[in-house]
Amino acid sequence: MTLPAHLGVLHPVEQLLVVLLAFGPFVVLGVVVVLQRRHAETDEPEPETEAVAGSTHTDDPVRDEPVG
Repeated sequence: MTLPAHLGVLHPVEQLLVVLLAFGPFVVLGVVVVLQRRHAETDEPEPETEAVAGSTHTDDPVRDEPVG
């Protein structure tokens, strides 16, 4: 006995489900990529913190201790 390779024509609802399952994740991924790129373009880079002139504070706790 051989099994049929195809079970017949799909119902229109079944066709829609197959298309959504096949291509839906790629559509969602494309939308996410576009939105993330737009979001990245609108973000301005954060300004780097600069040391204040004359300040002796550092991020090193050993160097922050008073000398002598």
